[in-house]
Amino acid sequence: MIDITIEDAALQDLGAIVDIYNSTVSSRRVTADLEPVSVESRLQWFHEHTPDFRPLWVVRSGGDIAAWLSFQSFYDRPAYNATAELSIYIDERHRARGLGSILLDRTIGECPRLGIKSLIGFVFAHNEPSLALLAKFGFERWGYLPGVTELEGIERDVVILGRKITAN
Repeated sequence: MIDITIEDAALQDLGAIVDIYNSTVSSRRVTADLEPVSVESRLQWFHEHTPDFRPLWVVRSGGDIAAWLSFQSFYDRPAYNATAELSIYIDERHRARGLGSILLDRTIGECPRLGIKSLIGFVFAHNEPSLALLAKFGFERWGYLPGVTELEGIERDVVILGRKITAN
């Protein structure tokens, strides 16, 4: 059993959240950002998260923030409020420990409380670990966007994965 806690992110966690995010930029496999982002540039994004609508969670392990998960509104119109996009980022020192699975299990369980009936993820088609993780939790391919990003001169595809949430 992994000794972790999952809790709502606090403003003092934003530096670690940004560090974990920035550690993925150079891989060109996880994010479409081409340069690291700053804490200041993520302040508005941080404040858009609320525990009862679109949470931002951090995973603590051994005193460190090992991972984070955010819910974002899919489209900024009220009729889409029951759909949320999720993003998971795991510190490279904590990968392959099951944190993604733990976060997704909690996410799916919390959806009814949050009023979420559909979860979606936008994943690069060459990001096999993320595609496999979401498939493991019942996400299906809902869309495919060929060549919509360019990373170091290579056009990359994006897969839209989704899962309907049913009440337990």
